[in-house]
Amino acid sequence: MLQMGFIKVFQHIDSYRSVGSFEGWIRRIMVNTAIEMYRKNLRSSFSVEIAEAYEDPQQTFSIDTLECADLLRVIQTLPDGYRVVFNMYALEGFSHKEIADALHISEGASKSQLSRARAWLREKLKQLEGGNYEPR
Repeated sequence: MLQMGFIKVFQHIDSYRSVGSFEGWIRRIMVNTAIEMYRKNLRSSFSVEIAEAYEDPQQTFSIDTLECADLLRVIQTLPDGYRVVFNMYALEGFSHKEIADALHISEGASKSQLSRARAWLREKLKQLEGGNYEPR
């Protein structure tokens, strides 16, 4: 995805009009590239497994010592639809309207997916704190 995004940036660099930040322009291209690839993967039902960041599982866990890498690993295990909406809303800062437009869904569906993703994450973090959770 990253490589395809940079190819698009370099192919369309002449279309950047110096309106807004260059970083924002690149970010929009990268996000749109990721969304395009997600849609293509949905159609072909091709799934890419995300490699674990660390090979050794964490032996002890306390919600107070939760690190960013641990949280990101749990987020990566969200079902695809939940993960896409959650990432766009919580990590990328998109509004529900922007998410709905980008994914061709209703704003209500975006809000519902986000709510379900949060509930799913809460449950997985409870399991993780209790020592009963093994990431996929």
